[in-house]
Amino acid sequence: MRIRPTLSWEPSGDLPAPTTDVTAVIDAVRAGGVVVLSGAGLSTESGIPDYRGEHGSLQRHTPMTYQEFVGSEWARRRYWARSQLGWRAMTRAHPNAGHRAVTALTRAGLVTGVITQNVDGLQQVTGAQHVIELHGSLSRVVCLDCGHEETRAALDGRLREANPGFEHVAERHRAARVNPDGDVELPEDAVREFRVVPCVACGTGLLKPDVVFFGENVPPERVARCQDLVNTADTLLVLGSSLTVMSGLRFVRQAADAGIPVLIVNQGPTRGDRWATARIELPLGATLSQVVQRVAQS
Repeated sequence: MRIRPTLSWEPSGDLPAPTTDVTAVIDAVRAGGVVVLSGAGLSTESGIPDYRGEHGSLQRHTPMTYQEFVGSEWARRRYWARSQLGWRAMTRAHPNAGHRAVTALTRAGLVTGVITQNVDGLQQVTGAQHVIELHGSLSRVVCLDCGHEETRAALDGRLREANPGFEHVAERHRAARVNPDGDVELPEDAVREFRVVPCVACGTGLLKPDVVFFGENVPPERVARCQDLVNTADTLLVLGSSLTVMSGLRFVRQAADAGIPVLIVNQGPTRGDRWATARIELPLGATLSQVVQRVAQS
């Protein structure tokens, strides 16, 4: 039986009312020293759904948990079969205006670092520097036994070779919507014959995408790097995250405790609103492009 992880929260108490005025964001960016914390909402305009928005993937999809992945051979087979289709869809996605705006601000020296909760790598494709992948990246695979790392592209080739008939079986599902974790729904008959390959280094190890699954902890040294970055910020700018899970929310609370202003741009309330200086409810691509334009004019 699949156990659904805790993935939602219900707003309680009086939360600050959202605004459509971006002045606070423009002023903060113009002053510099901004650290960005980005979530799945930043990639929705690239065709990758978020988890909890109006059309979020959680309405139709329960993400894989770490406990399920390591505890079930069938779960690993299902994951890799579905990921084989979903990962290719992810590689076809392109950065959007929001990603490009964040990179433009980092190049201008106004954004000093980016903590991304996304595993799609789209922010880095734009050439952004100083990006910490809080939840890892789908572009890498790690052996749970020996620790060997492999690129997802290399694994793709090995999985293709081990499953020559999979393309035909999966063809009718090629247009299925990809989820934020690179998963695509496939029926059991498309999964049953899928062969999972072992680690190339040790020959027997279990392979896992180098991402933090639900139910798994972010590596402590990565958390420490993010905390150090937040400590240096003049403003923490949250982009496209509901902050439902503690892995991202902790940095909002850290900033607020340190007296660092927290600005949130997100469509819908977030779990961090009570600590926010302001929450702006606007589409990210157009809003961030406007911020870049206004700052450049000053």
